[in-house]
Amino acid sequence: MAAKDGEEEATVSLVDVLEEDEELENEASAVLGGSDSEKCSYPEGYVKRQALYACNTCTPKGGEPAGICLACSYKCHEGHDLFELYTKRNFRCDCGNDKFGEMECKLFADKEKVNSGNKYSHNFFGLYCTCDRPYPDPEDEVPDEMIQCIMCEDWFHGRHLGCTVPDCVELQEMICESCMNKTPFLWNYAAHIAVPPITKVSPCKGEEDVKVEVENDEEEKIKNENPKSSGDVKVQVNGTSACKRKHQEETEGSSEEGSCSGCRLREMKASGRSRTPQGAVFWPSAWRTKLCTCSDCKVIYADAGVSFLMDEMDTVLAYENKGKSTEQAEQASGAEGRDPLMSALNNLNRVQQLEIIHEYNDMKTELKDYLQRFAAEGKVVTPEDIRHFFEQQQSRKRRRANADQYYCS
Repeated sequence: MAAKDGEEEATVSLVDVLEEDEELENEASAVLGGSDSEKCSYPEGYVKRQALYACNTCTPKGGEPAGICLACSYKCHEGHDLFELYTKRNFRCDCGNDKFGEMECKLFADKEKVNSGNKYSHNFFGLYCTCDRPYPDPEDEVPDEMIQCIMCEDWFHGRHLGCTVPDCVELQEMICESCMNKTPFLWNYAAHIAVPPITKVSPCKGEEDVKVEVENDEEEKIKNENPKSSGDVKVQVNGTSACKRKHQEETEGSSEEGSCSGCRLREMKASGRSRTPQGAVFWPSAWRTKLCTCSDCKVIYADAGVSFLMDEMDTVLAYENKGKSTEQAEQASGAEGRDPLMSALNNLNRVQQLEIIHEYNDMKTELKDYLQRFAAEGKVVTPEDIRHFFEQQQSRKRRRANADQYYCS
């Protein structure tokens, strides 16, 4: 950390920059890799899951909501004010239909006037959460993460979920309170297989201790009061992870559900175990495999419009893994078309290609050696340091050019 005029100047290390860059690359590959960046997705119909955007330039607030695919965001709406919607399920690209007036899609113009099967929300106008605010919100000074509900696919501020967000939220799926109440049978599952709810002692103070809210079931109360005799891990912490549970509790639902060939949901209801229907619910990994799939339950899912819960490949995690696999496969097969550098090299002759590659490798090696000195001394790299390196490179290049001219004369 460097000081200037009595004030501390915020700096970051080279490692921080590289790690952040790699993380952003991985996120982009995961989100965008599962979607085609060259072809409009409209001919595929209502795509199971894809990266979507909304164009504030073409369909501003006050008009009809509309969503466009990844390729159309590049080819048809370049330079427009776009809202990134992350991913949505069962959506068909709207680009160029009646919602866009006279504008036509450059990639696939032959489209129906509207896509009646699409579902829209305030997200398509750049608004999110129960507070109906944009993200990032220039008027919101409270740092808070946004979490997507897997059912309505809206994004919520952690502080507006009606519960405390577990520390290991990135490993879980979340269903908001509104969606839980629209599918009340899920509260029965929540009592058995969901992450135990956590509440703050005082919701008005963000730094107070948190405690585990004990289930209504009397047996659960006894376990929490006697953690040594029951073998469970009781979590009551000062800001540390409150989503740690013993393996016995994680597998309780599956052993209970597999004990009988009947309806698992019916068995859960009969157990008498319940959970207060309040706040968002966070679910552990692979929780969907524990849902009952008997014929009666399938009807319940269909009537509630949540049949996708039975599909393990519906998850965002599955979509992201597909995107990563696609990216890795393209790299392994030598897909050079997506690399601007390789595209430029292909237009040069063999000698020019070798010269550029050698110069690039020399520059990369010298830059690595140059930065290694900073890492060895524990120093941060400033913009001036980088500028100095490239000035040295240009100076050496000029000296080599002058030397070549001398010997060739």
